[in-house]
Amino acid sequence: MTILTWPSELPKPDRDGYQRQIDDPRGERPRDTGPRGWKRRWSSVSKSVSLTIDVDRSQKAVFDRFYEDNADFGSSLFWMPDPTTDGWPLLMPDGQPLLMHDGTPLLMAARWLCLFGKPVPSETVRGIRFKIAFNVTVMP
Repeated sequence: MTILTWPSELPKPDRDGYQRQIDDPRGERPRDTGPRGWKRRWSSVSKSVSLTIDVDRSQKAVFDRFYEDNADFGSSLFWMPDPTTDGWPLLMPDGQPLLMHDGTPLLMAARWLCLFGKPVPSETVRGIRFKIAFNVTVMP
């Protein structure tokens, strides 16, 4: 099985639409008396992330084709650049970017293994652009 890759033609997600929540790995432990108790139900924990992208008409077509055709309406796994890490410069302890020998900043690389989450993607028209909101589940 080949794992899909997020289309490089699509922009990084917007910062204002980003929201992350760690899925709860706990289950309630039944008790006859006393306060409620919790126990861990599984060892790996996924994360639910809400994202938005601002795209033009051709990028919207790329997203639609990826979601509907390639990911089979969100049912296939895919690799996606981590928008909170990928492409950001590595920093030294004083906050300055770490530079390569030619003076260009050394950038971090990170990616997520994802599935599209619920609800399904939605879009809003803004002039001649589209805002697409979607959720992904980041696998542990």
